[in-house]
Amino acid sequence: MQHYAPELGKRCRPHLNPTHDSYRVDETHIKVKGRWKYLYRAVDSAGKTIDFLLCAKRNTKAATRFFRKALKARHSASPRVINVDQNAAYPSAFAVLQQEEQVPERCQLRSNNYLNNLIEQDHRFIKRRVKAGLGFWPFLTAWRTLRGYEIMHMIRKGQLRGAERGDSVSNHLIAEVFRLA
Repeated sequence: MQHYAPELGKRCRPHLNPTHDSYRVDETHIKVKGRWKYLYRAVDSAGKTIDFLLCAKRNTKAATRFFRKALKARHSASPRVINVDQNAAYPSAFAVLQQEEQVPERCQLRSNNYLNNLIEQDHRFIKRRVKAGLGFWPFLTAWRTLRGYEIMHMIRKGQLRGAERGDSVSNHLIAEVFRLA
């Protein structure tokens, strides 16, 4: 996983289907070296993963960094609305991005807990893998492994062009992604 996850992510990202313009953003905690770290994740209104980021802290700086990364994702549409929970870091991070004009002018930030049920349910697939792995020790190992978990979850959800939700990965898809003969 350590070796192939970054390569898998790099090769699969250009083949991701476009996402919707309604984002759901949330963070979940993961233990790394016995301390809690935060996995920021964003999905669209259909449950397609937009992006993710593992950070040591849960503050405005980390939220801003995550928003920048999610907005730069090639497969994501420009957001119309970003739904977040009650975390105090999100409004200030959104204000920073508005000042820098990185967020579209028409974009709204909504703080509703019930609208994030979709992403809360999506966390469980990643958390199940982490729990079975009994945690992580180095931060870099955690980041690489989580990248692999996330990209495999995207494939399972049918986000890759040529793959439907619930289908097994076909030889044709693997040949296209890895440019095999």
